[in-house]
Amino acid sequence: MASDREDFTLCGPSHLTNFDWANENHQRCVAACLVQGIYIVERDRQLKREGSEALASPWWDFFNFKLIRHLVDDADFSIFGGIYEFKPPQDTTTTTTVVDSGVPRYVLAFRGTLTKPDSISRDLELDIHIIRNGLHKTSRFEIAMQAVRSMASSSSGASSLWLTGHSMGAAMALLAGKTLAKTGVYIRSSLFNPPFVSPPIERIANERVRSGIRIAGSIVTAGLALSRTLKQAQQQQNQQQEVKQQNLSEDTIKALSLWLPEIHVNPGDHLCSEYIGFFEHRGTMEQFGYGAGFVERMAMNHSLGGLLMDAMGVSNAVEVDEPVHVIPSGKLIVNRTNSEDYKEAHGIHQWWRDDQDLVSHIYLFK
Repeated sequence: MASDREDFTLCGPSHLTNFDWANENHQRCVAACLVQGIYIVERDRQLKREGSEALASPWWDFFNFKLIRHLVDDADFSIFGGIYEFKPPQDTTTTTTVVDSGVPRYVLAFRGTLTKPDSISRDLELDIHIIRNGLHKTSRFEIAMQAVRSMASSSSGASSLWLTGHSMGAAMALLAGKTLAKTGVYIRSSLFNPPFVSPPIERIANERVRSGIRIAGSIVTAGLALSRTLKQAQQQQNQQQEVKQQNLSEDTIKALSLWLPEIHVNPGDHLCSEYIGFFEHRGTMEQFGYGAGFVERMAMNHSLGGLLMDAMGVSNAVEVDEPVHVIPSGKLIVNRTNSEDYKEAHGIHQWWRDDQDLVSHIYLFK
């Protein structure tokens, strides 16, 4: 039996009777609904809902999109993503206001974990890869990355392309966008509840305690990273090659800092709420001076868990470098509306509702 949350007529954004592409709130609703469409198209597949019984298409038809391709996992054959194409309405009396600069021609959307028998095993496997900073090594991400590269290099180009995803799908979209941003290709990205692999420090009530833990974590991480770097430098025979690699790293960070993904989080969702403290802490460390900014920059590029494992001689437990969730710049959108429980705080449905208390702040890497 279908859940009411799968039915667009029951829980979709019915308030959008006059859609405006220049409105950021409307853009957010579109991105969230297209992600929901991927969730539902996979549920349609699992439950063998076809024709009039299928529930997925209204989630994109309402916004004049067409799902032109499914992205299918090569292990369990589940649909984990899709490519949408915008199809402008032919009727000039439509209530949709089209602004050329705000309309994507294509949108790549990725769903999160589905706790259903046909997909839960593979999805949980991917979740573990995210925890270990190993998402980039999975075949699902390779399929997603190939699709993103193909669309970004097409005749329409990256400027008319959006990336979006929820939870695990947000991590996938984030990694794909991050990979291209390092090469100077920047894609508009709307990420909903992306996982931040870290203890839930943001849930600690005392602000001083939170700040102290983060500062200590940055110092420990930077120290371990510096120790590892010096050890590697001693083992290198070609000093010139080492300098070249360091310069390349700096150039990569500069290129990545120009990308401004939209990170949507809820303080009640411990899987993503640490983004709030992450960006605030970055600013605090820069203000301290006396080398604190350098410490934070070094810490930002490494995984504390991976460095600890590496220092203890445990290899391949957790990737050391570049955690997926760490980005230099970003637009953080926080939903301050009280959630009844974790399920509501983590859900995709909150992001198309019109009764939410949202605040946003742009953080730029300097």
